[in-house]
Amino acid sequence: MIEALQYEFMRNALVAGLLAAAVCGVVGVYVIVKKVVSISGSIAHASFGGIGLGYLLGINPIIGAVFFTLASALTMGLVTRRTKLSEDTIIGILWAMGMALGVVFIGLSPGYAPDLLSYLFGNILTVPTSDLLLMLVLDVVIFVVVIALYKELLALAFDEEFSKAAGVPVEKLYLLLLGMIALTVVVLIRVVGIILVIALLTIPATLARQFTHDLRKMMLLAVLFGVIFTLGGLWLSYLLDMASGATIILLNGSVLLAFFAVRRLRRRKSRAEVATPAG
Repeated sequence: MIEALQYEFMRNALVAGLLAAAVCGVVGVYVIVKKVVSISGSIAHASFGGIGLGYLLGINPIIGAVFFTLASALTMGLVTRRTKLSEDTIIGILWAMGMALGVVFIGLSPGYAPDLLSYLFGNILTVPTSDLLLMLVLDVVIFVVVIALYKELLALAFDEEFSKAAGVPVEKLYLLLLGMIALTVVVLIRVVGIILVIALLTIPATLARQFTHDLRKMMLLAVLFGVIFTLGGLWLSYLLDMASGATIILLNGSVLLAFFAVRRLRRRKSRAEVATPAG
Protein backbone atom coordinates (compact mmCIF):
# COMPACT_ATOMS: atom_id res chain seq x y z
CA MET A 1 0.00 0.00 0.00
CA ILE A 2 2.87 2.39 0.84
CA GLU A 3 4.42 2.04 -2.60
CA ALA A 4 1.04 2.81 -4.17
CA LEU A 5 1.12 6.29 -2.62
CA GLN A 6 3.69 7.34 -5.21
CA TYR A 7 0.74 7.69 -7.59
CA GLU A 8 -1.37 10.86 -7.41
CA PHE A 9 -4.67 8.99 -7.73
CA MET A 10 -3.84 6.92 -4.63
CA ARG A 11 -2.90 10.02 -2.65
CA ASN A 12 -6.15 11.66 -3.72
CA ALA A 13 -8.04 8.52 -2.70
CA LEU A 14 -6.42 8.58 0.72
CA VAL A 15 -7.32 12.23 1.31
CA ALA A 16 -10.86 11.68 0.01
CA GLY A 17 -11.28 8.76 2.39
CA LEU A 18 -10.14 10.80 5.38
CA LEU A 19 -12.42 13.72 4.50
CA ALA A 20 -15.39 11.39 4.04
CA ALA A 21 -14.72 9.47 7.25
CA ALA A 22 -14.44 12.65 9.31
CA VAL A 23 -17.70 14.19 8.16
CA CYS A 24 -19.74 10.97 8.13
CA GLY A 25 -18.61 10.28 11.70
CA VAL A 26 -19.94 13.62 12.93
CA VAL A 27 -23.16 13.89 10.91
CA GLY A 28 -23.82 10.15 11.08
CA VAL A 29 -24.21 10.39 14.85
CA TYR A 30 -27.06 12.90 14.40
CA VAL A 31 -28.63 10.61 11.80
CA ILE A 32 -28.60 7.66 14.21
CA VAL A 33 -29.65 9.55 17.36
CA LYS A 34 -32.38 11.54 15.60
CA LYS A 35 -33.52 8.41 13.72
CA VAL A 36 -33.58 10.00 10.26
CA VAL A 37 -31.87 7.16 8.40
CA SER A 38 -34.74 6.83 5.90
CA ILE A 39 -34.74 10.54 5.14
CA SER A 40 -30.95 10.44 4.69
CA GLY A 41 -31.32 7.59 2.21
CA SER A 42 -33.94 9.55 0.29
CA ILE A 43 -31.69 12.63 0.16
CA ALA A 44 -28.83 10.45 -1.10
CA HIS A 45 -30.87 8.98 -3.95
CA ALA A 46 -32.45 12.32 -4.82
CA SER A 47 -28.91 13.66 -5.36
CA PHE A 48 -28.83 11.70 -8.62
CA GLY A 49 -31.03 14.44 -10.04
CA GLY A 50 -28.23 16.90 -9.32
CA ILE A 51 -25.68 14.64 -11.00
CA GLY A 52 -27.85 14.57 -14.12
CA LEU A 53 -28.38 18.33 -13.95
CA GLY A 54 -24.63 18.83 -13.84
CA TYR A 55 -24.22 16.77 -17.00
CA LEU A 56 -27.03 18.69 -18.70
CA LEU A 57 -25.55 22.11 -17.83
CA GLY A 58 -22.01 21.05 -18.66
CA ILE A 59 -20.69 21.68 -15.13
CA ASN A 60 -19.05 19.44 -12.55
CA PRO A 61 -21.82 16.95 -11.57
CA ILE A 62 -20.77 17.27 -7.92
CA ILE A 63 -21.57 21.00 -8.04
CA GLY A 64 -24.99 20.15 -9.45
CA ALA A 65 -25.45 17.62 -6.65
CA VAL A 66 -24.71 20.24 -3.97
CA PHE A 67 -27.59 22.52 -5.00
CA PHE A 68 -30.01 19.76 -5.92
CA THR A 69 -29.40 17.80 -2.73
CA LEU A 70 -29.83 20.88 -0.53
CA ALA A 71 -33.08 21.74 -2.33
CA SER A 72 -34.34 18.17 -1.91
CA ALA A 73 -33.47 18.12 1.79
CA LEU A 74 -35.20 21.43 2.50
CA THR A 75 -38.26 20.43 0.48
CA MET A 76 -38.48 17.15 2.33
CA GLY A 77 -38.14 18.85 5.70
CA LEU A 78 -40.75 21.51 5.01
CA VAL A 79 -43.29 19.11 3.51
CA THR A 80 -43.00 16.62 6.36
CA ARG A 81 -43.34 19.40 8.95
CA ARG A 82 -46.10 21.47 7.37
CA THR A 83 -48.40 19.00 5.61
CA LYS A 84 -50.46 16.01 6.65
CA LEU A 85 -48.60 13.67 4.31
CA SER A 86 -46.75 10.91 6.14
CA GLU A 87 -42.97 10.98 6.24
CA ASP A 88 -42.75 7.62 4.44
CA THR A 89 -44.86 8.98 1.59
CA ILE A 90 -42.67 12.05 1.13
CA ILE A 91 -39.52 9.94 1.29
CA GLY A 92 -40.79 7.59 -1.41
CA ILE A 93 -41.92 10.41 -3.71
CA LEU A 94 -38.74 12.48 -3.52
CA TRP A 95 -36.53 9.38 -3.70
CA ALA A 96 -38.19 8.31 -6.96
CA MET A 97 -38.43 11.82 -8.43
CA GLY A 98 -34.76 12.56 -7.79
CA MET A 99 -33.64 9.39 -9.52
CA ALA A 100 -36.11 9.93 -12.38
CA LEU A 101 -34.96 13.51 -12.95
CA GLY A 102 -31.37 12.33 -13.04
CA VAL A 103 -32.21 9.81 -15.76
CA VAL A 104 -34.12 12.44 -17.76
CA PHE A 105 -31.37 15.08 -17.44
CA ILE A 106 -28.68 12.62 -18.50
CA GLY A 107 -30.82 11.52 -21.44
CA LEU A 108 -31.16 15.14 -22.57
CA SER A 109 -27.42 15.78 -22.24
CA PRO A 110 -25.37 15.78 -25.44
CA GLY A 111 -22.83 13.01 -25.80
CA TYR A 112 -22.20 10.14 -23.40
CA ALA A 113 -21.74 10.24 -19.63
CA PRO A 114 -18.62 8.04 -19.31
CA ASP A 115 -18.20 7.99 -15.52
CA LEU A 116 -21.85 7.71 -14.51
CA LEU A 117 -21.34 4.46 -12.61
CA SER A 118 -18.71 6.11 -10.41
CA TYR A 119 -21.43 8.39 -9.03
CA LEU A 120 -23.82 5.51 -8.44
CA PHE A 121 -21.37 3.06 -6.88
CA GLY A 122 -18.38 5.26 -6.11
CA ASN A 123 -14.80 5.15 -7.33
CA ILE A 124 -12.48 6.70 -4.80
CA LEU A 125 -9.54 6.07 -7.15
CA THR A 126 -10.83 8.62 -9.67
CA VAL A 127 -11.39 11.59 -7.35
CA PRO A 128 -9.74 14.65 -8.95
CA THR A 129 -8.03 17.41 -6.97
CA SER A 130 -10.87 19.83 -7.73
CA ASP A 131 -13.37 17.50 -6.01
CA LEU A 132 -11.01 17.16 -3.04
CA LEU A 133 -11.07 20.93 -2.59
CA LEU A 134 -14.87 20.94 -2.74
CA MET A 135 -15.03 18.09 -0.21
CA LEU A 136 -12.70 20.01 2.11
CA VAL A 137 -14.86 23.14 1.90
CA LEU A 138 -18.01 21.15 2.65
CA ASP A 139 -16.29 19.45 5.60
CA VAL A 140 -15.25 22.80 7.04
CA VAL A 141 -18.76 24.26 6.63
CA ILE A 142 -20.32 21.29 8.42
CA PHE A 143 -17.79 21.31 11.27
CA VAL A 144 -18.23 25.05 11.83
CA VAL A 145 -22.02 24.65 12.04
CA VAL A 146 -21.74 21.70 14.45
CA ILE A 147 -19.32 23.56 16.72
CA ALA A 148 -21.32 26.79 16.67
CA LEU A 149 -24.70 25.14 17.33
CA TYR A 150 -23.63 22.08 19.31
CA LYS A 151 -25.95 22.63 22.29
CA GLU A 152 -28.97 23.42 20.13
CA LEU A 153 -28.40 20.40 17.88
CA LEU A 154 -27.88 18.24 20.97
CA ALA A 155 -31.26 19.31 22.33
CA LEU A 156 -32.91 18.69 18.96
CA ALA A 157 -31.40 15.22 18.66
CA PHE A 158 -32.39 13.93 22.10
CA ASP A 159 -35.59 15.79 23.07
CA GLU A 160 -37.33 17.81 20.38
CA GLU A 161 -40.48 18.44 22.42
CA PHE A 162 -38.54 19.88 25.36
CA SER A 163 -36.47 21.99 22.97
CA LYS A 164 -39.64 23.43 21.44
CA ALA A 165 -41.04 24.24 24.89
CA ALA A 166 -37.74 25.90 25.81
CA GLY A 167 -37.99 28.25 22.83
CA VAL A 168 -35.42 26.55 20.62
CA PRO A 169 -36.20 27.13 16.88
CA VAL A 170 -36.78 23.44 16.26
CA GLU A 171 -37.95 23.63 12.66
CA LYS A 172 -35.02 25.79 11.53
CA LEU A 173 -32.55 23.50 13.30
CA TYR A 174 -34.19 20.45 11.75
CA LEU A 175 -33.88 21.96 8.28
CA LEU A 176 -30.27 22.85 9.04
CA LEU A 177 -29.59 19.25 10.08
CA LEU A 178 -31.09 17.97 6.83
CA GLY A 179 -28.91 20.49 4.99
CA MET A 180 -25.81 19.11 6.71
CA ILE A 181 -26.87 15.58 5.80
CA ALA A 182 -27.27 16.72 2.19
CA LEU A 183 -23.74 18.17 2.12
CA THR A 184 -22.37 15.02 3.74
CA VAL A 185 -24.03 12.94 1.02
CA VAL A 186 -22.22 15.04 -1.59
CA VAL A 187 -18.89 14.43 0.16
CA LEU A 188 -19.50 10.67 0.21
CA ILE A 189 -20.73 10.30 -3.39
CA ARG A 190 -17.25 10.10 -4.93
CA VAL A 191 -16.08 7.67 -2.23
CA VAL A 192 -18.83 5.03 -2.08
CA GLY A 193 -21.46 6.27 -4.52
CA ILE A 194 -25.11 7.25 -4.16
CA ILE A 195 -26.29 3.65 -3.68
CA LEU A 196 -23.93 2.95 -0.76
CA VAL A 197 -23.86 6.36 0.94
CA ILE A 198 -26.32 5.43 3.67
CA ALA A 199 -24.11 2.56 4.89
CA LEU A 200 -21.03 4.72 5.43
CA LEU A 201 -23.19 7.41 7.00
CA THR A 202 -24.70 5.08 9.59
CA ILE A 203 -22.46 2.08 10.34
CA PRO A 204 -19.54 3.88 12.09
CA ALA A 205 -22.04 5.94 14.13
CA THR A 206 -24.04 2.82 15.04
CA LEU A 207 -20.90 1.06 16.25
CA ALA A 208 -19.80 4.13 18.21
CA ARG A 209 -23.16 4.26 19.98
CA GLN A 210 -22.54 0.80 21.43
CA PHE A 211 -19.69 2.22 23.53
CA THR A 212 -21.06 5.55 24.76
CA HIS A 213 -24.14 7.77 24.88
CA ASP A 214 -22.12 10.98 25.21
CA LEU A 215 -22.56 12.81 21.90
CA ARG A 216 -19.01 14.20 21.73
CA LYS A 217 -17.41 10.85 22.51
CA MET A 218 -19.78 9.19 20.06
CA MET A 219 -18.64 11.55 17.31
CA LEU A 220 -14.96 10.99 18.05
CA LEU A 221 -15.41 7.22 18.01
CA ALA A 222 -17.48 7.35 14.83
CA VAL A 223 -14.78 9.41 13.10
CA LEU A 224 -12.11 6.97 14.31
CA PHE A 225 -14.09 3.96 13.10
CA GLY A 226 -14.81 5.70 9.81
CA VAL A 227 -11.12 6.39 9.23
CA ILE A 228 -10.13 2.81 10.09
CA PHE A 229 -12.84 1.25 7.91
CA THR A 230 -12.25 3.59 4.97
CA LEU A 231 -8.48 3.17 4.94
CA GLY A 232 -8.78 -0.55 5.67
CA GLY A 233 -11.27 -0.99 2.84
CA LEU A 234 -9.06 0.98 0.48
CA TRP A 235 -6.07 -1.20 1.40
CA LEU A 236 -8.05 -4.42 0.94
CA SER A 237 -9.41 -3.27 -2.41
CA TYR A 238 -5.83 -2.57 -3.51
CA LEU A 239 -4.63 -6.02 -2.39
CA LEU A 240 -7.59 -7.97 -3.73
CA ASP A 241 -8.22 -5.85 -6.84
CA MET A 242 -11.84 -5.21 -5.84
CA ALA A 243 -14.13 -2.20 -6.19
CA SER A 244 -12.99 0.25 -3.52
CA GLY A 245 -16.39 1.65 -2.49
CA ALA A 246 -18.00 -1.78 -2.14
CA THR A 247 -14.98 -3.10 -0.22
CA ILE A 248 -15.17 -0.20 2.24
CA ILE A 249 -18.86 -0.87 2.89
CA LEU A 250 -18.35 -4.63 3.24
CA LEU A 251 -15.62 -4.04 5.81
CA ASN A 252 -17.91 -1.65 7.71
CA GLY A 253 -20.78 -4.11 7.72
CA SER A 254 -18.63 -7.14 8.56
CA VAL A 255 -17.08 -5.49 11.60
CA LEU A 256 -20.48 -4.32 12.87
CA LEU A 257 -22.02 -7.78 12.46
CA ALA A 258 -18.98 -9.40 14.10
CA PHE A 259 -19.28 -6.99 17.04
CA PHE A 260 -22.94 -7.86 17.62
CA ALA A 261 -22.23 -11.59 17.24
CA VAL A 262 -19.39 -11.48 19.81
CA ARG A 263 -21.48 -9.45 22.24
CA ARG A 264 -24.37 -11.89 21.91
CA LEU A 265 -22.08 -14.85 22.61
CA ARG A 266 -20.64 -13.10 25.67
CA ARG A 267 -24.12 -12.40 27.04
CA ARG A 268 -25.12 -16.02 26.56
CA LYS A 269 -21.96 -17.14 28.33
CA SER A 270 -22.60 -14.74 31.21
CA ARG A 271 -26.20 -15.97 31.59
CA ALA A 272 -25.02 -19.57 31.52
CA GLU A 273 -22.44 -18.88 34.25
CA VAL A 274 -25.05 -17.18 36.42
CA ALA A 275 -27.51 -20.06 35.93
CA THR A 276 -24.91 -22.69 36.80
CA PRO A 277 -24.96 -23.42 40.59
CA ALA A 278 -21.70 -22.82 42.44
CA GLY A 279 -19.62 -25.86 43.33
